[in-house]
Amino acid sequence: MKYEDLKILDQLREKGSITEEEYQREKAKILNETISSSTSSGSKPLFGLEENTYLMLMHVSQLLGLLIPLAGFVAPVLMWVINKDINANVDLHGKNILNFTISYLIYSAVLAITIIGIPLLVVLGIVYLVFVILAAVKANNGEYWRYPFIIQFLK
Repeated sequence: MKYEDLKILDQLREKGSITEEEYQREKAKILNETISSSTSSGSKPLFGLEENTYLMLMHVSQLLGLLIPLAGFVAPVLMWVINKDINANVDLHGKNILNFTISYLIYSAVLAITIIGIPLLVVLGIVYLVFVILAAVKANNGEYWRYPFIIQFLK
């Protein structure tokens, strides 16, 4: 892994030379380069799926909660836990998904206890759906996309 590059990138972010968005984008590029070189050296397959397809399924599996209660939380977490040690991209996306799910669960709970928040729950639900689809498409294209408005529980 290119620890030197990550260290330099972190220093640039701390100095304010680059924004958080630029930092995340460049960090993802560095991690993707490292991962692609390690995958070509013969890492274990992700249930026989290509990496991008597996990552997309991790994001889309959040929508299982619409059909089966708690499945939208359990499925991506299981997919992450099973393969996080095998593939660094799975670990990166899994943490992102978990942070997203927990953050939006907290936002929903806060909105549900306020009278004005009830209509906003509908908007939050639509935003959740759009963000999941957007992240899945980006993952399928080999890009890392950090969900907006999330609280970083796992880094």
